[in-house]
Amino acid sequence: MDLFDKITKSLGGPIGQHQKWSHGYFSFPKLEGEIGPHMQFKGKEHLVWSLNNYLGLANHPEVREADAKAAADYGMAYPMGARMMSGNSIHHEELEDGLAKFVGKQSAFLLNYGYQGMVSIIDALVDRNDVIVYDAESHACIIDGVRLHMGKRFVYQHNDIESCEKQLERATRLTEQTGGGILLITEGVFGMSGAQGKLKEVAALKKKFNFRLLVDDAHGFGTMGKTGAGTHEEQDCMDEVDVYFATFAKSMAGIGAFVAADQDIIHYLRYNMRSQTFAKALPMPMVLGLKKRFEMLKNQPELREKLWLIANALQSGLKERGFDLGASNTMVTPVFLKGDLFEATALTRDLRENYGIFCSIVVYPVIPKGLIVLRLIPTASHSLEDVQRTLDAYSAIGEKLKAGYYKENKLEIA
Repeated sequence: MDLFDKITKSLGGPIGQHQKWSHGYFSFPKLEGEIGPHMQFKGKEHLVWSLNNYLGLANHPEVREADAKAAADYGMAYPMGARMMSGNSIHHEELEDGLAKFVGKQSAFLLNYGYQGMVSIIDALVDRNDVIVYDAESHACIIDGVRLHMGKRFVYQHNDIESCEKQLERATRLTEQTGGGILLITEGVFGMSGAQGKLKEVAALKKKFNFRLLVDDAHGFGTMGKTGAGTHEEQDCMDEVDVYFATFAKSMAGIGAFVAADQDIIHYLRYNMRSQTFAKALPMPMVLGLKKRFEMLKNQPELREKLWLIANALQSGLKERGFDLGASNTMVTPVFLKGDLFEATALTRDLRENYGIFCSIVVYPVIPKGLIVLRLIPTASHSLEDVQRTLDAYSAIGEKLKAGYYKENKLEIA
């Protein structure tokens, strides 16, 4: 059995056959042994490149079976309480123990949501005497967490180690006066650009400065590193990351998140993260479903191999056709084009309506005027045929854009 056949078997069946259920404009695949990245949009089938499902687990038969069994055994309500009261279970603890060991930390704590979790982690770790230093292109959840901070915060230019060092110097001078500490925050994989955060280089600054490093590895967990443990594994700096955070919403195609660190830090967070202390625990079907997803993530490396097979084929094909992928050195695939907002709208509509390709678009004010970014998210559920179809479509729209087709409003919908 070759790699592709092994991957296809692990995904539950042949790629390309699916049934659908519908709600409003959208229809998604119904479980019939297939988990392809297709949906119906306004009655037409589309190939989708904007699903957070890196390892193809979202509709995997084994995952669906685990989810259904857990719901049948426990219902959606149990456990009825917060973790520190009546909402704990051995399954919550087993998942935490497994996650901590996998990412190279002593202990871990389950969080109900990723966005909310990161906001609350930051809020819990610092007080008004502390200083936060963070990357300029940090995710919105980090920005919102930083906004809650009552002390000083300094931002450094994206992935710029020299700029980071300057902000650490400022932070150090300030904490010498306040008696506080420094929390440095960055990401493992920046989800918009696809660039890895320079974790190893940032961590090396600990030789000169005293700070604690918090890494948001939402996109790196399950995709990066030899075992999929994350970007800190990829960059061989697992021990230097003090607080590691990842969400279940990307590689594990679920809900929730976790934070991992030394036992003392996690013990502190359990009783000081207000969004968790006063919130109901993750329901049992989610926890048991996550345990199944985590088991597959660890024990089926062919899922990650398939992801990278698709990502590499997609990215190499786009580069061969002259497309600019920016600074991406991960599976996240942004395609940078030049055009105004009107052209971006027409181009996206053409791609969706006439080529059946559905992907995320980014325009001003998120990026500078005159630029268009089409972001593609490869997954293990895509096929090489999907890649070829997409490359052909991008070649066509690229030529149209250069020829002024979209500026002149010539778009016709088939």
